[in-house]
Amino acid sequence: MSTVRALEPESEREMVITRLVQAPRRLGRQAFTGAEQLGRWWGPDGFRTTTGQFELRPGGRWVHVMHGPDGTDYPNQITWREVVRPERLTYLHRGDDGHTFEGSIALEERGVATLVTMRALFPTRAERELVVERYRADEGGKQTLGRLAALCEAQVGQA
Repeated sequence: MSTVRALEPESEREMVITRLVQAPRRLGRQAFTGAEQLGRWWGPDGFRTTTGQFELRPGGRWVHVMHGPDGTDYPNQITWREVVRPERLTYLHRGDDGHTFEGSIALEERGVATLVTMRALFPTRAERELVVERYRADEGGKQTLGRLAALCEAQVGQA
């Protein structure tokens, strides 16, 4: 553990984004089950995601590229640490640019809806601020959950 990390509280190093999805938790959970499903909604508006490797199990990896609307590619690698079906995924995220963070996605039943919480914990406050400023990660996370909501809510309408 670095000295900086030990001195900075988690609340200063984290980014938390939530969204209430008007769909049952099982649909939210299904959205994470494979590369094809994730490719339909993962990433901010205008992005598409392609997957090179996907294993949803502790120690498994999801190697993917997010393709920006301007043609820029953003290679990413997620190593799943914990897979608790249907309510939680935890992982270590590594970007091709060297940025890393510990992440989690929680799916909490709220009646007929699901509260989705994405959390990213960065090594330092400065790293968090850099990623939010450079990549607009906070806004991108909100848009990503918006795309998840649209997918799940459309599936409810098809039932």
